[in-house]
Amino acid sequence: MTTATISVHSTLSRRWDRIGRGLMALNSVVAFAVFINGCFQMADVSDDRLMVEGWRTLGFLVFSAMWAMLAYRPRQVPAIWEMVIFHKVAAAVLAFTILDTTEGMQSAITDSTIAALTIFAYIVCRGWESWRVIKRGEVPANAL
Repeated sequence: MTTATISVHSTLSRRWDRIGRGLMALNSVVAFAVFINGCFQMADVSDDRLMVEGWRTLGFLVFSAMWAMLAYRPRQVPAIWEMVIFHKVAAAVLAFTILDTTEGMQSAITDSTIAALTIFAYIVCRGWESWRVIKRGEVPANAL
């Protein structure tokens, strides 16, 4: 009886893990697409906005890479989960403070959704277990 319970629990955990990893892979692909779009949009930006738009565009590339890392090795990249969650929650909070603007409304919706999906994936993928790599003082050969 115990074996069946463990087997069912293990199967459910693997299923939820795949769902969480799939969400992070989806976030990665979408962020990469937004990065590519941003590269084209930067060509039409005025000189005084180029740095801001470049910063934003390159940020999508960084987030695409971080979500890809989370999708690939969700329990072996310490601090990435927490950095992504912090940034997306902070961006959503900022967006809610400027809801009266078009960008604020769009960002409030997208960043809140992305923050919620990332927190959900953190829970189902057991992202906090990535800190065990540091606690043991050793990095497994397949951690990267």
